[in-house]
Amino acid sequence: MLTTTFFPTSVPPRPMGHYAHIVLLRETDSYSLFQTDGELNTARVHAGITHDELITRITMFKRKQTTPERLIGRELLRHYGLVSGDSAAEGKDRKTDDRGVAIDPAGRPICDYNVDFCKQCPDCVSYGFAIGDAGSEKSKVYSDTAYSLSAFDSSHESFTLNAPYEGGTMSRKGEVTSRINEQDHVRPQTLFPAVITVRDLTAPLFLYVLGNVLRARRYGAQTTRTGTMTNHLLGIVLADGEIFSNLHFTQHLYDHVAGTPDFDPNQPISVDMALSAARSLLPTLLGADRVAVQQLLVGADLSHFLDDLGARTRAESGMGELLHAAVRDSTAYHAAYIQKKGRGK
Repeated sequence: MLTTTFFPTSVPPRPMGHYAHIVLLRETDSYSLFQTDGELNTARVHAGITHDELITRITMFKRKQTTPERLIGRELLRHYGLVSGDSAAEGKDRKTDDRGVAIDPAGRPICDYNVDFCKQCPDCVSYGFAIGDAGSEKSKVYSDTAYSLSAFDSSHESFTLNAPYEGGTMSRKGEVTSRINEQDHVRPQTLFPAVITVRDLTAPLFLYVLGNVLRARRYGAQTTRTGTMTNHLLGIVLADGEIFSNLHFTQHLYDHVAGTPDFDPNQPISVDMALSAARSLLPTLLGADRVAVQQLLVGADLSHFLDDLGARTRAESGMGELLHAAVRDSTAYHAAYIQKKGRGK
């Protein structure tokens, strides 16, 4: 089971060195889009550590990873009535409680994403916020660019997209529409090794972040039509510092799979082979890091933990209990540090 005594009993105002790492292998389950300015994001890097040839890899920027996970958590908070579903009001329509937090008629805090954060819910305290002159809070969830395990050439596919009229054709009244576009997509079963680092959060807030990762299913653009993804949890690492980077993890894993007899750089990498290699690689990579590991939760112990967590959160009472505990810790942090900073201005 997870060593919950490792986590601080309350969120501290300064870094205290409680690092909980979530080690993942993200797998695309459909054609996905991770793009900027209409093109897939890519990077030219070394394939591995020993395989040092340069290859182009698809990249998944930080916000492409954290935003869907944040939105899943915020949806849950609204579903269980812990934050309001209302948008932020202005002027005379804006009502606040005795702490200055905007509230709806039912007294629930209004947290309008990227518009007017409430500064006190688990999302605000865990992932941070910035509201111009109204204040900011640094994220306690660290994430970095993830790199595809396979090369760009074998990980993407180009599609011609069209937008037909209601009759199902591309012409209307003798005129042919120009709504035709070509777009590169990430292929299904493309793998992105990733590490999410959670620093100095309480156990309930860590479980809130972990639950968001496990529940998130759609990433990238056009998430209502495509972009489904499975996050394979490889391990949870409790340590006194940060561990290896995403790129370092990806390159070492590439060396592992490239050394197998069935490896073909022009074909998708076997998911089972990559998962097995990543699990065996994890202790070695941690051994090379200069951190004191308090717990490495992998294998059967990790499966038992996930089974227990799943049994708890599949029931509304269990999920509600977990979310209420996270809200308790986030509002305590707000009262102790964020609210005081606001009053001191």
